[in-house]
Amino acid sequence: VAAAQLGPIQLAEGREVAVARMVRLMERAHARGVQLVVFPELALTTFFPRHHHEDRAEADRWFETAMPSNATAPLFAAARKFGITFHLGYAERTPDGHHYNTAILVSPEGDILLKYRKVHLPGHAEFDPKRAVQHLEKRYFEVGNLGFPVINAPAGDLSGVNMGMLICNDRRWPEAWRMLGLQSVELALCGYNTPSLNQSAAGFEAPHLRVFHSHLSVQAGAYQNATFAVACAKAGTEDGCELFGHSIIVNPQGEITAMATSWDDELITADCNLDMCTLGRTTIFAFDKHRRPEAYDRITGQVGATLPPRWEGK
Repeated sequence: VAAAQLGPIQLAEGREVAVARMVRLMERAHARGVQLVVFPELALTTFFPRHHHEDRAEADRWFETAMPSNATAPLFAAARKFGITFHLGYAERTPDGHHYNTAILVSPEGDILLKYRKVHLPGHAEFDPKRAVQHLEKRYFEVGNLGFPVINAPAGDLSGVNMGMLICNDRRWPEAWRMLGLQSVELALCGYNTPSLNQSAAGFEAPHLRVFHSHLSVQAGAYQNATFAVACAKAGTEDGCELFGHSIIVNPQGEITAMATSWDDELITADCNLDMCTLGRTTIFAFDKHRRPEAYDRITGQVGATLPPRWEGK
């Protein structure tokens, strides 16, 4: 597998620029014998939720209404030419006018094997004057309505791989990983665009911890659900906002087996022996033997945190 990290895509650059770069990365992947390529979240354009549109409809230009489209056709053609399965993140506008942050898994023949719509939307819905950079995902996207699906589908020379997807902020939520784990996922694919600085003005988060927390989330999710994981980013200074990149591939033991080291277009690869998933899911994380869902009612029955009872003494 490969994570095809992308350097920045600027506001003025069209989809054809991003697609041409992705095709070159796919060519490089083919030369290395890669069978599955993961591209980042919202890979076709700049990360537009950092830009405020007073009229919500003005943002529709960032969304795709069909897949493949004329702009993405060269990517589908390259996949067919090289026999590569690929993951693509993009902004989706449905025929009935809904808007989602979406990822698809596409076979070399151009069949959409799986679609996922981002569930955990970060940020805010209205312009925030306290922020140097806006994060308006809640303005432009609806919460995903497809759940956390996993599909068993051919990939490379394997007749069936259990594959699921997350998008960006989803990787920080253990419930999302567990939903995939409960479907015996073997390969979790995740694209992201994460700034190097937390602009929320809610407190200081050291820049080095931004990368640490991203990797920690992916490594923990992979280990606790006995799955390989590919987390692929955009990186570099995009529209004046720095994205930290650091795309990684992680094995079911939670170890990073490959990591991007630049803020540019970069391909990182790793061999994934799916037999490595067996140890975790048959011992420590043998869900059928050790899970106790009857004790987890708060997880699905509660949103905000409550305060515990106060000890009053004897």
